[in-house]
This record gives sequence, C-alpha cells and structure tokens, in this order.
Amino acid sequence: MSPGEKLELIGIEPSRLEELFISSGLEPYRARQVFHNLYGRLIGDFYVMTDLRMELRQALSSQFSITLPRVVRRSQSVDSTVKYLFEVDGTETVEAVFIPEEHRTTLCLSTQVGCSFRCKFCLTATLGFKRNLSSGEIVGQVMGIVKDTPRTLGPSSRLNLVFMGMGEPLLNYDHVMAAIRLLADPNGLAISPRRMTLSTAGVVPRIYDLGREPVRPHLAISLSATTEEQRTALMPHNRKYSLASLMRACQDYPLYPRERLTFEYVLLDGVNDSDADARRLVKLLNGIRAKVNLLALNEAAELPFRSSPVERLSRFQEYLASKSLSVFVRKPRGLDILAACGQLKREVEPACVVR
Repeated sequence: MSPGEKLELIGIEPSRLEELFISSGLEPYRARQVFHNLYGRLIGDFYVMTDLRMELRQALSSQFSITLPRVVRRSQSVDSTVKYLFEVDGTETVEAVFIPEEHRTTLCLSTQVGCSFRCKFCLTATLGFKRNLSSGEIVGQVMGIVKDTPRTLGPSSRLNLVFMGMGEPLLNYDHVMAAIRLLADPNGLAISPRRMTLSTAGVVPRIYDLGREPVRPHLAISLSATTEEQRTALMPHNRKYSLASLMRACQDYPLYPRERLTFEYVLLDGVNDSDADARRLVKLLNGIRAKVNLLALNEAAELPFRSSPVERLSRFQEYLASKSLSVFVRKPRGLDILAACGQLKREVEPACVVR
C-alpha cells in the first residue's frame, strides 16, 4: 500500500486479519470482534461497532476500509426473483440473483467479470472476459443481498448459495475458495458448505484440487454433450479439458456419504436431445453417484439454438429415470428479467435504478 492508503477488510480471512491487527499493535481478539461485526452483524461502518471503544473505532477507521459492491440496479421478476447489478471497484459490473422459494432461498453468485469460456448456449459468454472477482467482491454480493432482504438470514431461513452466475469459478480458484471459507465461518455468516454448490464447465485439474479441500461446496458439472465432437462444438474449452478427462475426474472425485455429483444438461433442439444422447449419457454416468438436472435452453436472439420441445424433454427424462438415474427438470426463474441460467449479461433495461 502507498502511504495513507487504507487496507480493505472485506475478503480478508480471520487468521490474516489477526496478523494485521497484531502488527498494528491491537489485541488478536479485536480481530475476531471486527470479523463478527462485519459478517455476523453485517455492519459496514466502524463507528457503528458499539462493542468497540470509540478510540479503537477511530483508529480502525483511519487504517482500514470496508467496501461492499454497490447495488446499481435491481430488477424484479413476476415470479419474485430479483436480479442485482453490482458495481465492483467503481468501474466494472456483475450480476447476482436472489431466488425466493417457499421453504428456502437461493443466491446465485458471480465469480468473474464476464467469462473466458465460450459456451455457445450461454449469453454470459458473449461478454468476453474482463477479470476475476476478489474474494471480497464475491462475499460482498451475499452481504449486499442479505442486507437488502434481511429475512434471508432469519431464524428459520434455509439459505443456499450457488456459484453459477457470471464466470467459471474454477478459473478463479483461490479467490472463490477464500470466499467459501469466509461465508462458512461460524463467527460470521455461518452458511454451511453443504448449502453451497459450485458449477464448473470442467476445469479438470481444479476438480482434483477441490476434492482435497477440507471445506468445500457440492460440485455440479455443466455437461450438455455426450461425445467429444459434440461437446467441443458447444463448449470449445473441451479441446483443452476433454470429455474423457472430465469424466475420469468425476469418477475419481471423493464424495461424502450420501453426497452426489450433479450433472447439468441443457437440452438443445436437434443437437443433443436424441435417444442416442440419452443412452450415451447413461453410459457416461455409469459408476458415478450422480443426479442429473435437465434444463430447457433459455432462448435469446444472440444464441443459435432453440430449446427442445417439452415432449422431447419428457422423453429424455423418462429414459434416464428408467435406468435408475436421479433426474430432475429444473424450472427456470426470472426469465422475464434475463436472470435465468445462462442469461446473465449485465442488461440495463427494465430495472429499478438505485441511487
């Protein structure tokens, strides 16, 4: 840091925070107090941390800053889904989604500004890649939404996090894992990793790394193809991380008791929805403790595909179920505000601008 520059606290893990406080001549337990104020009580102003004496609040304010992503726009769907456009670092923007349901709430988080993978059925891919988000910018999306909808973390809440927004999480591995540890910390937001799911398009080396993490989310694989040729056409990064190597990584992935790998399969009319595709998918998943989420394509003018007809989707589902696979059809949420799977592209139309 340059002289006079403040250090940003959001995103710093507890052990590092203690080191910083000790080097500043503060007692280690003060770091734990500040951490709980930040993440447990969602206080973003040192002067509101009333369990600290005033002189300490003044000292902290002179050395450290607390910056959350700014809510630029809030778009609400007819189905109560809310899409947030967050400004990060004062220049870039990312989207996150609040999905309320009767017995639980899900937050869909972004991990990069844009995406470097060029999946042909995803609108986010049309943005290209700008940069990775920091751990603080990832955690900040959760904090911002929870502050905006305080009942999200109420006594009876069942909050789930899915790292399925803009970007490929495993290409931003260190920051994403740091964010997961921060979100799971019992002194803060205390969100169980069992209520987190990370979706990857298949960064094979990092799947092996994830399997060795002591604190890790559930893993979901964006598959959407059953042959090398088909997957390369739909997801060009398959040239680097082949379908065969991806399936080996899935076979090797260490699962907890009763845990399953989730495989996400977007059905494209006349492309990957044939009976032969269904048979190959069953073969690919043989020996893996798996569940399959089938998704209709969320169509857009920029995309060259159409969604499979309902009858075809049902036939595909019925075949997988007949082979004893757990298979579900995921209902899209927030279609009217471009908040559904694969639609995040920082739209600026019908939205509520937050001043």
